[in-house]
Formats: sequence, structure tokens, C-alpha cells
Amino acid sequence: MFDKILIANRGEIALRILRACKELGIAAVAVHSTADADAMHVRLADESVCIGPPAGKDSYLNIPSLLAACEITGAEAVHPGYGFLSENARFAEILEEHNIAFIGPTAEHIRIMGDKIEAKRTAKALGIPVVPGSEGAVTSDAQARAVAEETGYPVLIKAAAGGGGRGMKVARSPEELPEALASARAESKAAFGDDALYMEKYLGRPRHIEVQVMGDGQGNAIHLGERDCSIQRRHQKVWEEAPSPALNADERHRIGEICANAVAKLGYRGAGTIEFLYENGEFFFIEMNTRIQVEHPVTEMITDIDLVIEQIRVAAGAPLSLTQKEVQFSGHAIECRVNAEDPDTFRPSPGKIKYFHTPGGLGVRVDSGAYQGYTIPSHYDSLIGKLIVHGKNRNECLMRLRRALGEFVIDGIDTTLPLLRRLAEHDDMINGTYDIHWLENLLKKP
Repeated sequence: MFDKILIANRGEIALRILRACKELGIAAVAVHSTADADAMHVRLADESVCIGPPAGKDSYLNIPSLLAACEITGAEAVHPGYGFLSENARFAEILEEHNIAFIGPTAEHIRIMGDKIEAKRTAKALGIPVVPGSEGAVTSDAQARAVAEETGYPVLIKAAAGGGGRGMKVARSPEELPEALASARAESKAAFGDDALYMEKYLGRPRHIEVQVMGDGQGNAIHLGERDCSIQRRHQKVWEEAPSPALNADERHRIGEICANAVAKLGYRGAGTIEFLYENGEFFFIEMNTRIQVEHPVTEMITDIDLVIEQIRVAAGAPLSLTQKEVQFSGHAIECRVNAEDPDTFRPSPGKIKYFHTPGGLGVRVDSGAYQGYTIPSHYDSLIGKLIVHGKNRNECLMRLRRALGEFVIDGIDTTLPLLRRLAEHDDMINGTYDIHWLENLLKKP
């Protein structure tokens, strides 16, 4: 096991990793920009190192500064969290070249799954169902027309090199295709420096279902059930729950086994999430995230398994601590993301938190690095924290969520708490009858 881990991230995920380190008796090193000098993970770490000015490219994305921090502190391993360098294959390689362990998958697996076209090819070869579409990059409008005619309209055009909804366009007819292709190429080039595109059949009202997997790089792999992440705005998740209210036991078992077998064949090491669109009883692979997810706590709540501790263990060379038969699911969990944003316009709302009170009680968890008097910086994403609740069943979970949202108080800045309270009371949310377009359609209504 490692003696010292450097946490190459900030905010709530840095604090989450720090807690896992402390529970394993491992010294934790926090890195921070000048804007994060007063962050909670910095205050609680065994050591801290300032790695640059506020801009992410000069601090949390600055690989030489992170290497220097490892050398100064003697850190043996780096946990990248999510975002920043968590899915940067070159970063993983550089760490290994300096005899520092990367707490995540191999650079090869990051690279394969980071390229959306190669990821789709790999998934298909591993027996994972994929969305009908182009076999590789679409290099001309003529080729795009041929793919669209084969799969049928509407079609979804996506950037091969990225995610988060950037470079993603829908063409509903042959007349819309040329403009959609041009727009997607330009957006992809600006966002990722690469204008390669691929195309898929556009599904009308799918759910976004993702399966949590864990492998030890020694041929052993398990799945820890699925999460429903269909409540999204501009392809950004707002509300996640596990298990999905849309799946039955047979579907849940089937897709879980497919994913676990696939990552075992791949020899995958660490935590990963295989994401699908689900419609009319069918699953269609969209991507694999080779890191811990923002929404990992809902899986932890229904399995009682610490995913970050398991990440650290397998990165240190240990086999998985349990088999698939030993994974037990219990109850229902929901996570709500609380952002520093106007709840109506979603305009970022950085600033000083004047009052901060988190809910508590049985089955309630809040993952947040914020505190009263803390200033939310304007340089990073707007996530303040996550409210996660657990109940014996979905109804109990929803009742507990409403109670917890009522107790949650953040003053001094705008937050999305009013929107989350509205969602928790909506009949479609209560009934679980939503899809990936539901929230945006709701927000369009006066």
C-alpha cells in the first residue's frame, strides 16, 4: 500500500479522496492554486503545495508543477479525481516514467476510451451493444449522407475527441445535414483542436443509464449496478439515482454482466463507467469514462462499498476485495448537484457564502468542500456540493430527499436549490417517467 498520495484536484472530490486516504492511514498531499488557498481539502491535508495562479491551465493542468509537488513531498501516487487530468493518457504515462503510480487505468485504456470512435469499436468487439452509426470518422458530406440514409433520420453528429455536449448536433432531415456537419466540425475544432466527427442514430426519448465497473488489472472485474442520469441540462447531469426506475431485474442483471465481462476481457484496472442510451428495452453504448464519476456516491450508498478506497487498493497492486457474488444491493439512492448558479437562468454565481447549513439525519450525506465564509471562485466549475440520500425504497428516498432539501441553506450567492426542490415535487419525477430531454422541456415552459 502507498504511504503518501498526492491529490491532483480541488473542491469536493479532493476532499472525498482525502477522507479515503485518512481511513487507509495514508498521508494526503493537497495541491492548490492561489485561488484555493483557503479550500477545505487544503486545510485538512497532511501537506499542501501551491502549484500556480487561479487559471486551471497554470495550476491543476500544469503537469510540471504537479511533478515538482510529488518530488517535494515524496508522494508515491497521484489520484486525479474527475475532470482536469483524470483522463489524460500522457499524464498517466509521465507519472509512470517517474515511478509515481497513477490511481486509475493504464494510459493505453485511457487513450482507447478517450477516442469516441475507437471506444465504440472496442465496445463492439467486447460484446457491448452500440448505437447504429458510422464505423469510424465521417470524412466527407457524401459519406455522412450515406450513413444517415442507412441508419435513418434523425441522426446525431458527435465530436470524436470530446464530450460534454460540445461538437454535438442533430440533423432531422437531409436538408439539415450539411449545416449540422459544418457547425459540429467548427465547434469540435475550437473545443478540442480536432474536427473529426462520427455519426449515430438519434434516439427520440432515451434514458441515460450508466453501469459502474471496477477491475483490478489482473483479469478480475465486477459491476456495481447502474445509475440513471437522465435528468440533464445541456448534457450536464443534475440529478442521478440508483437503481434506475426504468429497469427491471432481468435488464439490470443482463447489462451488468455484459459490462463486467467486457472490462475483465480488457484487463481494465480501476473504476470506470460504461454509459448507455436506453430505449424500448435496448441498451446502446455511448462512451466509457475511465475515472471516478461525480455521481459515484449513489452507488456507494446502495452497495456500502467505498469506490475510492477500492481505486487506491487496486492501483497499489491488490486484487479486488470482493467478487460479484459478494456485491449486495440495498435500497435506493438519489444525488442532487448543488451549483452556484441562478436557478432560472443558470448564470454562474461565484462569491462569498454568508451562511451555510447542511442537512443531516439517517440516510443523508453531503459531499462538499464549502463552508460558511468560503468564497466560491469564478475560475472553475460551479459545483458547490452534492446532496445524496438513501432509503429502503424509492418512495422513502424521495420523502427523505424533500426533507433534506428543505433543511439545506446557502445564503450569499444564488444556487440551484430552488430548482432541485421543484424537481423533487414534480409528478414525473415521483413516478420516474422522465427521459434525457425531460428537464430541458420543463425549463422551456413559462
